[in-house]
Amino acid sequence: MTRPSNAPRRTLLLTGASRGIGHATAIRFSSAGWRVITLSRHAFPEVCPWGAGPEDHIEVDLGSHDDTVRAISEIRQRLDNDELHALVNNAAISPKAVGGGRLGTMDTDIETWTHVFHVNFFAPIMIARGLIEELKHAKGAVVNVTSIAGSRVHPFAGAAYATSKAALAALTREMASDFGRVGVRVNAIAPGEIDTSILSPGTEKIVDQQIPMHRLGTPDEVAKIIYVLCTETSSYVNGAEIHINGGQHV
Repeated sequence: MTRPSNAPRRTLLLTGASRGIGHATAIRFSSAGWRVITLSRHAFPEVCPWGAGPEDHIEVDLGSHDDTVRAISEIRQRLDNDELHALVNNAAISPKAVGGGRLGTMDTDIETWTHVFHVNFFAPIMIARGLIEELKHAKGAVVNVTSIAGSRVHPFAGAAYATSKAALAALTREMASDFGRVGVRVNAIAPGEIDTSILSPGTEKIVDQQIPMHRLGTPDEVAKIIYVLCTETSSYVNGAEIHINGGQHV
């Protein structure tokens, strides 16, 4: 995975980088020699393994239109040669009811719907459109992280989260059509049950009853597919949504 010494350094912009799939993705790309610019609502964690991390981290509230616009401007100033080789829209929120229960269509207030859609749906297209020139210059790639919850009612993921992910899947197709015409590929990955800190109690039943492989996925297994979608290996893949769920969707 190491970058050849004479190859130009490529740049990844990654949202939601502080944990789980995002953290594994940052490690995967950084280990391959990429510069990784991270966006998160949290400060850069001191335990991360790459030295340039704090300098290439931007704190942003993707639920705020104004703060997202501010972050896009800062990113453009930080990019080398006005090139962005990959954008991974991973940041997402999934609010829970009091006690950690699922929020359905009847008990999710409009403010929560709006906040979830701004983070999970509007921020990805705002960032991609805001950096389209930099993506064009690099003939870059965009990966949107959707979810298995976007195609079925999930026992734990709330209605606002699920519908925002379904909308993001549709947006991926629209972006693939529009961005592809200027040399930028856009694809999505739809993870299922991945072994992260945000798993809900009861996930073991899904693993036993619905996943043919009878195990959780790992964040690195997701990060490896994201990496492939951002490199030449997938040079003719555009508009796809790849299921990463051990067969849970079949």
